Amino acid sequence: MTAGAPNRNALWARALVDELHEAGVRAVCLCPGSRSTPLTVAFSEHSEIRAFSHLDERSAGFFALGRGRRTGEVTPVVSTSGTAAANFHPAVVEAHQSRVPLLVLTADRPPELRDSGANQTIDQEKLYGDAVRWYGDVAEPEATPRKLRSLRTTAARAVAKAEGTPAGPVHLNLPFDKPLEPVPVEGDVPEDLPELAARGRDGAFVSTTEGHPVPDETEVRSVASALEAGRGLLVAGPADAPGPDPEAITALAHATGFPVLADPLSGLRFGSATRVAPVLGGYDGFLAGDGTADWPDPEVVLRFGASPTSKPLRTYLADTDARQLVVDPAAGWREAEFTATDLVVADPSRLAATVARHVSGPSSADWRDRWEAAEAAHWGAVEEAAADEFFEGRVLADVAELAPEPATVFVSNSMPVRDADRFARPRAKGLTMLGNRGASGIDGVVSTALGAGSATTDDLTLVVGDLAYYHDMNGLLALARCDVDATVVCVNNDGGGIFHMLPIEGYEPPFTEQFRTPHGLDFSHTEGLYDLAFERVEGEDRKGFRDAYADAVSSEGTQVIEVTSDAEASHRVRERLADEVTERVAGLE
Repeated sequence: MTAGAPNRNALWARALVDELHEAGVRAVCLCPGSRSTPLTVAFSEHSEIRAFSHLDERSAGFFALGRGRRTGEVTPVVSTSGTAAANFHPAVVEAHQSRVPLLVLTADRPPELRDSGANQTIDQEKLYGDAVRWYGDVAEPEATPRKLRSLRTTAARAVAKAEGTPAGPVHLNLPFDKPLEPVPVEGDVPEDLPELAARGRDGAFVSTTEGHPVPDETEVRSVASALEAGRGLLVAGPADAPGPDPEAITALAHATGFPVLADPLSGLRFGSATRVAPVLGGYDGFLAGDGTADWPDPEVVLRFGASPTSKPLRTYLADTDARQLVVDPAAGWREAEFTATDLVVADPSRLAATVARHVSGPSSADWRDRWEAAEAAHWGAVEEAAADEFFEGRVLADVAELAPEPATVFVSNSMPVRDADRFARPRAKGLTMLGNRGASGIDGVVSTALGAGSATTDDLTLVVGDLAYYHDMNGLLALARCDVDATVVCVNNDGGGIFHMLPIEGYEPPFTEQFRTPHGLDFSHTEGLYDLAFERVEGEDRKGFRDAYADAVSSEGTQVIEVTSDAEASHRVRERLADEVTERVAGLE
């Protein structure tokens, strides 16, 4: 509350924080700095907002992003002025691209110091460009009723905008003049300040009613009619936070009889839906070769979520002549092959549930059987290959199998998410798999995972490559400062193993030094630096890894399991496995 504030800055910050809490904010990430002192003090004093302290703004931004990705709710992040604010930019870009709610509060010098050469003063107006859903250059603090009502309205609108459709980042820039500390300033805050301005309303100052777009009856019947085809697919890409309702998608799968091709980040590959619907996860393997070349094309494809992780699936969809309906509640375009024929502006869960009631009959059983047989062939080949030799994809398969329930599994970009796509088999267990697929960078992966873990009591596992682990190693400081535990599986192939998938592999030099970039770092030193348990497992020792992982998830504290591997050898296994799957699928005819 704002009553009894010693000066206008304290009043202003307390009013803002109070209003954010009324709008639903329950946690904040704070970074140290002088100019943001009023905000830091106000957040720290609020008894119902949990404050996470971060020394590094980049890590703080991704930690807040992780909480938003896991919950669908805003966790504000606060910084002082200058380049501190610029360090939030990578997280802002990821939040924008992947539609994750994020509220960035940057403290600033007063306007008269801009463009003056004043210390730690940069141009913070619209600092993040078009990557934010909304930008507000907040007025300077003033203890007047109208300005305080404006501030409360801005705070309520900012949360609603960040959590709206599409969700994403919002930036409020807040200038403060001295004194920044809560020292008394005579006459700064009138004693007769009106109650409404000082204390706000009972609840949010402005309540926002969020709509959920659903086509009208005629359009629903049109979509349902398109799905009454003999050969169809439901494709679920990486989900927006908080993700589609599995029951609604399951109902549609039942009504149509279509296979569900579920990205590992779709929220549909794991859980009870796999017991009652044909949820497939092996498509990245069996669509990669020419084993399906003689298959008839689907007649219709209904797509949810972002563009699939799987390149073979994207290529397959681009080459088909099917009618493709892309469902997006924000009317966004997330189909980079440009072969989709229809954009359906609707809430995915509501549309699926509604259309399911209008579909008159299931698709061809032969069509569904064909896909399920290919799925079985893929997993059969994977199991046999895993029994013979190690490859990095086996790590993701084992984590998906052995993770406790419930669990959050965060997978890094580069190879981990691709291996999860091809080797993490659908199963009926309480597993939430997440990743940063908006901009698909390796920056901030550790911090995002720990942020996601802080938002739930679920067990947390992070699967990360060595470069991503190194890139955000300072994010491990959140383990102690933010009271988060995790099991971290670091697949260490000494460099950028993904580049073995590209034609540049054949050009030496510059391949090794400029692309694979071996580093030779010994990550065991993070054990003492961040007070965690570290264990190294040789990649060839599959049983050793499974035992180590099982022990780690059942132990207190944070455990890091480094799995050493040879990236080139793993890629050769993937290639041989792809050939084996292709041969098996071709032999199904």
